[in-house]
Amino acid sequence: MLQATAAGMALSLIPWRFAQATPEAMAQAVRETFGVRPIREGRVLLELPKLAENGNVVPVTVSVDSPTTESDHVVAIHLFSERNPLPNIVAVFLGPHNGRARVATRIRLAETQKVLAVARMNDDSLWSASVEVVTTITGCG
Repeated sequence: MLQATAAGMALSLIPWRFAQATPEAMAQAVRETFGVRPIREGRVLLELPKLAENGNVVPVTVSVDSPTTESDHVVAIHLFSERNPLPNIVAVFLGPHNGRARVATRIRLAETQKVLAVARMNDDSLWSASVEVVTTITGCG
């Protein structure tokens, strides 16, 4: 019993680092993913409810205005959040044979925050859209 108590005390002395849930953390995640390349608004439609009653299951749909041909298609769609412990929510990789550049899923949101969708095109241009979502019950505990 004394060893267990000593082990517990030793663990309490370790400086635990929790993930930073800040807008700056999201900006850093975007920089790590895309570097300093310009991200333009447009071509991306991000559909999320303005009010999410339960942050555990928030439906999200991302569509990109693209003809989805060999010469003009979406390579990847990324979702970022500014208040989740991990700002990279999802990355989906596509190609010209997908038919449509559209992804639908459910995500968890820790609290009221902005969600950002970024589409990378085959010409390496970046397009985005963002939505502010009010969350009444948090999903990332």
